[in-house]
Amino acid sequence: MIISKMNARKTLFMGLIMTLLFTNVYAQDPIKIMLYGDSLMAGYGLPQNENLTSELTRNFEGLDPAVNFINASISGNTSKNGLSRVDWSLGDNPRIVILCLGANDMLRGLDPALTKNNLDLIIKKFIKNNSIVILAGMKSSESMGPSYQKEFDSLYPELSKKYSLIFMPFLLEGIALEKEMLLPDYKHPNAKGIKMMAGNLKPYILEALDRLD
Repeated sequence: MIISKMNARKTLFMGLIMTLLFTNVYAQDPIKIMLYGDSLMAGYGLPQNENLTSELTRNFEGLDPAVNFINASISGNTSKNGLSRVDWSLGDNPRIVILCLGANDMLRGLDPALTKNNLDLIIKKFIKNNSIVILAGMKSSESMGPSYQKEFDSLYPELSKKYSLIFMPFLLEGIALEKEMLLPDYKHPNAKGIKMMAGNLKPYILEALDRLD
């Protein structure tokens, strides 16, 4: 009987220890936030420590629970390219996804209806994977003509409304056409532009984190 009580106490003690260890490990597991876009978020022309992933990491340093930013953006990607690789990216199981694709579609004059359809399918896949999606919009150049501009610019708010996404109207707000915020190509953000982009994104990321609660 004494041995039986001792074994029971030992089992209970070990169970408590394992529970505490498991809880501690789980609590320390960072929230994965994926940047899913093209060169605008990939860090084109910038060193690793100046890209958007690094800047956001600095912005959210010390947050509890911790967050881990994953750079899944690829320079030159169109919405079709993004759709073709989304299943592979789902393997990272991001809790939050910052999606911004379509700028290269616009620069190539692709039909906005195709861009919208590709983004729609990407969003569906992330939602099915239980990810919260932040959709960052883009804007068409006036040189594309008013009809194209209207159709392209409207696809982002329409998709956001359809899926009740967190919507950032324009990823390059305060950056586009501002020479001091851009690399010499006047298209991609420089380090200063990236800092502004990260700051602009922060409230949308905080909103997404609140939705996880």
